This record gives sequence, structure tokens and C-alpha cells, in this order.
Amino acid sequence: MPGAPEGAGRTKAGWLWAISGAVAASAIWASVLFATGGFSDEPSPDLAGYGYTVDLCADTSLAPFENAHFKTKASTSSKDANPQRSGAQLNTMDTMSCNVSLEAENAGSGSSDYSSTWMYNTVTLHKKADPAPEFADSYRSYEKQETSTRYTVENVPGIGDEAYLVTRRDDGSSSSSSYVILAVRDGWVTFQSTWSSYASSSSTARQPTPTEVATMLKTSATETLKRLRSTRSR
Repeated sequence: MPGAPEGAGRTKAGWLWAISGAVAASAIWASVLFATGGFSDEPSPDLAGYGYTVDLCADTSLAPFENAHFKTKASTSSKDANPQRSGAQLNTMDTMSCNVSLEAENAGSGSSDYSSTWMYNTVTLHKKADPAPEFADSYRSYEKQETSTRYTVENVPGIGDEAYLVTRRDDGSSSSSSYVILAVRDGWVTFQSTWSSYASSSSTARQPTPTEVATMLKTSATETLKRLRSTRSR
């Protein structure tokens, strides 16, 4: 090239190769960011150290109920397993549940001495949407229901990021029954433990009061959630 200094062509070619290499590297880095969500507006799920387990019943603490003289009811057949567990890992969430049928140790055997007690746990690991904005209202709504059944809802300190106790009021009932829910949110993980019991008026088995049930649920939940935090290492 007339008038061009010696080596200018090689310098220009090297500069173009450098630009091309930088563009290629940037394209690769951008593809990595897109693949890993680096350019996504979606928040990263805060699972607070919890992990999925196929058997929530194995991690459910029954000690508080056993200390209150309840025991797991014996299964009557292979199709009627007790406790019953289930779970699923999905794109947006992982779900786990455990359903346990309990009976009082001093329950009578007569047909008129009827009682039924269930404790049901569910855990959801939310992977796409933060449950925090709607969590409180989903339980506060019990107090707003316009039905003949009334509930009270209380804050429960010391468990997770927030927790609520829902208690059904059975004023004037001729039977001894109770229905209590303990709901806990820890990060993007939600936990619900439900106690439902019924005993006929002729039943000899003593049924715990809602206050006693609440204490059992809190103690069980604290230990169960602690166990679930260790599932990531399994």
C-alpha cells in the first residue's frame, strides 16, 4: 500500500482479530448469563437450607404427641398404611406431606366410645414465587369467614420468619373435638401442621385442649423443621 508504513497491514489485522475475539468472548459470556439467569429479573429462591425428602413422615417429630399419651394407630391392612406419605418435585415447587392417624392410649374399645385423631403435615419448597406477600392473609382469612364456624388466629413468635396459629372455636358442642393449624414460613419454604380430633360424648379417652394441642404442634414443628434442614446432606 503506497505511503503505508511498514507493518501497518499486520497491525490492522491483529487489531481486527483482537476485536473479533473480544466480541466472541462477550457472546459466550452473555449466553452463560442467560442460561444461568444472570439477566433474569426473577429473584433467587431462598430455601433457607431446607431440602426435599421423599418421606416426610420419617422427619416428622411425634414425640410431643406420644408424651401426651397418643400413639400411632395400627394399620388394618397393607392398603391402609399409617402413616401415609406423599411428595412431588416439580418445576415451580417441591411438595411433601405426611398424614398420621393417632389414638389415645386409654381409648375404650366399645362402639359408643368413638374417637378419631389426625395430624397432617405439609411442606412446600417454593422455587419460582416468594410466598411471603400472601402468607399472612391466607391464614388471617379464617377470622373473616362468614360462616357459623368461628376461628381465632394468633402470631407465633420464635418459629421461622413468621408463624400463625389457627384455632377453631367449638362453643356449645356436645362432643369433644378440636381443630388447630400451625402455619410457618421460613424464607420461601412453607410448613403447615394440622390437628383434627373428634370424640363422642360417651368416650372415656381424655382429649387435649386446644391450648395443649398448640403446644404439641409448636414443639413438633420446631424439631421437624430442624430435621428438614439436614436433608440437603442426604
